[in-house]
Amino acid sequence: MKLLFLGSPGVGKGTYAQVLMEVLEIPHISTGDLLREEAKRDTPLGNEIKKVMEKGELVDDHVMLKLLENRITEDDCKNGFILDGFPRNLVQAGYLKKLVDITHVLNFKADDKIIIQRLSGRITCRKCSAIYNKVGNKPKVEGVCDKCGTELFQRKDDKPESVKKRLEVYKEKTKPLIDYYSDEGLLVEVVINKNISEIKDKLVSQIKAFLEGKIDEIEEIK
Repeated sequence: MKLLFLGSPGVGKGTYAQVLMEVLEIPHISTGDLLREEAKRDTPLGNEIKKVMEKGELVDDHVMLKLLENRITEDDCKNGFILDGFPRNLVQAGYLKKLVDITHVLNFKADDKIIIQRLSGRITCRKCSAIYNKVGNKPKVEGVCDKCGTELFQRKDDKPESVKKRLEVYKEKTKPLIDYYSDEGLLVEVVINKNISEIKDKLVSQIKAFLEGKIDEIEEIK
């Protein structure tokens, strides 16, 4: 079960990835996390990645693929994995296809107004980057991260106008990928217009049943 997750900022795919990795007993591989972890290591590759990231530039595709190749050959990936954050364009999709046979691509979707509402209430930990929401996923103590006790803050790009722009950019860049995986017969749409806390268990059960071939599609929970 080699899964690829797509989804706009604020749609909730990261949350579902964390839940599904436990339910399906396969790891969640975030390419962002891979890069950050490698950048912490005092190795030639780690130092190279660190320099690129400090400049705010994108890491070369072949470097990213090497990290991915190393990660998916680890023991915990023998039954599959959830890939999140790569590919971001058709060129990268072509590289990925040569590296591994993805079995399903889940495209998480929500109405723009829902996403804007979610992101406008999103708060992030300054230290560990854990994400909470003022509405649906509040921390136990207001303004404090549950995981590490650090202050929470709202990013500038989570303001409503910034969110609208981010959604426009995401749709423009991701449409070719969605079309590509649809043509490959791998794409499955997952619509989540309700708060994650309201539908999480039902939707996770549906996704699991679909991946195991017990149902033919994943229906929106209304």
